[in-house]
Amino acid sequence: MRVGTPKEVKNHEYRVGLTPESVRELSAHGHDMLVETGAGLGIGAEDAEYVDAGATIAAKASEIFEKCDMVVKVKEPQPAERAMLREGQILFTYLHLAPDPEQTADLVKSKAICIAYETVTGSGGLPLLKPMSQVAGRMSIQAGATALEKAHGGRGILLGGVPGVSPGKVTVIGGGVVGFNAAQMAAGLGADVTILDRNPEVLETLGNYFEARAKTRFSNKANLAECVAEADLVIGAVLIPGAEAPKLVTRDMLSTMRPGSVLADVAIDQGGCFETSKATTHQDPTYVVDDVVHYCVANMPGAVSRTSTYALNNVTLPHALAIANKGWEAALRDDIHLAEGLNVWNGHVTYRAVAEDLGYDYMPVSEIVGHKPE
Repeated sequence: MRVGTPKEVKNHEYRVGLTPESVRELSAHGHDMLVETGAGLGIGAEDAEYVDAGATIAAKASEIFEKCDMVVKVKEPQPAERAMLREGQILFTYLHLAPDPEQTADLVKSKAICIAYETVTGSGGLPLLKPMSQVAGRMSIQAGATALEKAHGGRGILLGGVPGVSPGKVTVIGGGVVGFNAAQMAAGLGADVTILDRNPEVLETLGNYFEARAKTRFSNKANLAECVAEADLVIGAVLIPGAEAPKLVTRDMLSTMRPGSVLADVAIDQGGCFETSKATTHQDPTYVVDDVVHYCVANMPGAVSRTSTYALNNVTLPHALAIANKGWEAALRDDIHLAEGLNVWNGHVTYRAVAEDLGYDYMPVSEIVGHKPE
């Protein structure tokens, strides 16, 4: 199979779909590798490293989309990239379709085979989303701490405080991978941390892990409103796999927060969990609504591109190899977890949550490829 990786074109996106090491693995299995010139510069990988790994360098992205059977990316394809997709071509990347009707319509029109990292399952979780959730959760505290500085519009709060001065208060909404990593970083700084979740087992696990370093509360409307009102920094860490995030923090709740408080919405890829959220970029990461600073960068891990790319490739490469070695149909038929990643196929939406959120007819993946018994 001919496999290609273009340079990412989203604002300040420095990650790359395949590292030179991943290219070497695919090349060793007999696949023709094509990498756009400069694709790896954001992680410090020169074209020469890709050539040494067995790749041919393409002068422009159009060569990748024209010549390759499978395109491996990081972020969702931008409009110009979507226009180059063709029927039967495999796209393997993050998609986040539920809050993005324009992208979904373009992918349906292309009749490409679109496999989304974020809905591939395994071991009771989302293993291809997990490393970026870990990065984003940790980064949310760094970003929130910066936004709290007075020069950046914040209250002028140091999250960890100093002797004789109380630490900042951090509320984390959601106790999953993002929330855990955010709480871990905030507690490590010495902040006053509260984590909200609706799953009693998650709350018990978090309570046992953090002990006195963080508080846990059940996420109902009253507790959420109280914790948001008291917080200097609120982290939105809610995820419903494949679906648009619920709007948990309303605009009315902003009026209960102190001026200069910060909301960091890590759920923005799925539409955000604050009513006032709108996607921002690393170039212009924040905006203010009702005196509350909003940080809603949709590709947070892109800022720490080398760490993120290698963490991502650790989990995506085995699946990319399976698709390339077996062909997409056999790979999905043999692995029900990988099959969960198929979001769009031949003009059909094949992920239920996306179909329901955007009003498409839903075609089950099992009708396309079937599955071997587990």
